[in-house]
Amino acid sequence: MSAESDTTSAFGISSQWGWPIGGALGGAVGAAAFGILMWVFDPDILTAAIPAIYGFEPVGVAGWGIHIAHGIVLGIVFGFLVTRDLILGAVTMNPETDVLSQTAIAARIVAAGFVFGLAIWAILPLIVLPVWLEAIGTEAAGEFPAIAVESLVGHLLFGTVLGIVFAATVDVSDRSPGNPFEE
Repeated sequence: MSAESDTTSAFGISSQWGWPIGGALGGAVGAAAFGILMWVFDPDILTAAIPAIYGFEPVGVAGWGIHIAHGIVLGIVFGFLVTRDLILGAVTMNPETDVLSQTAIAARIVAAGFVFGLAIWAILPLIVLPVWLEAIGTEAAGEFPAIAVESLVGHLLFGTVLGIVFAATVDVSDRSPGNPFEE
């Protein structure tokens, strides 16, 4: 691996440490896409329910800011996870099926983003949020459609957009973590 391939990509952020930037950028763009979807279905989620989670009054664009901040943090988590040897090895391995073996690494990262969005939907709004709202004793629980189809679609949109932006900005093809399924 040459020094040049370790530090450059089409967008200049592919390095050993480029994943936080790609993850944060992808998370922000993904959260914005998800936010637009929420705004179309129920703007009160962004303006009132999200600030209420933290005990804030619905003032201005506070809900948007909190939502984008959540996306950035989750994007960085995605960048960290997808660049670890176990997950990166699973994403980059050469499977024995013709269809999967011909799939580009970028498409596999987008698929990983989709799965990440599904996992986020299953963990945060379905498990963590109700526990959090109960712990702080807020009435916002009734305002949050955690199990609603819109929530699932929004989280899948978030993960997919996150994967697209991450794949477009971070080059992981120069890393060779090996096959995690070999003994």
